[in-house]
Amino acid sequence: MTTVLLRRSQEGVLLACRAKGHAGYAGAGFDIVCSSITILLRTTMQVISEIPGIKLNSDCSERGNLSFEVDTNQLDDNNLDRLVFAGDFLETGLGSVAKEYPEYLEVKTVRN
Repeated sequence: MTTVLLRRSQEGVLLACRAKGHAGYAGAGFDIVCSSITILLRTTMQVISEIPGIKLNSDCSERGNLSFEVDTNQLDDNNLDRLVFAGDFLETGLGSVAKEYPEYLEVKTVRN
């Protein structure tokens, strides 16, 4: 099972994400659940990393583990809106996968 923890501010700004484990739906190269999770996470990371003025610290060094944290020290309102959207995108997309495949993906969101 893959467990994803999303950390968002009270306003919905995406602050961090940590994904651990393999979904286990199918073998390597055939696991549609793992592929779905990976595409959502990596695309979100790439989009965030390309926003001017946002610093993203990430770690994908170990298979089955992915984490990132957004440095929110110098963000303007436009970038905050983009990070709210990124959080909504991830929470909705991962939630949809978890609803369809609950035995393979668990998503938790913490707001602080």
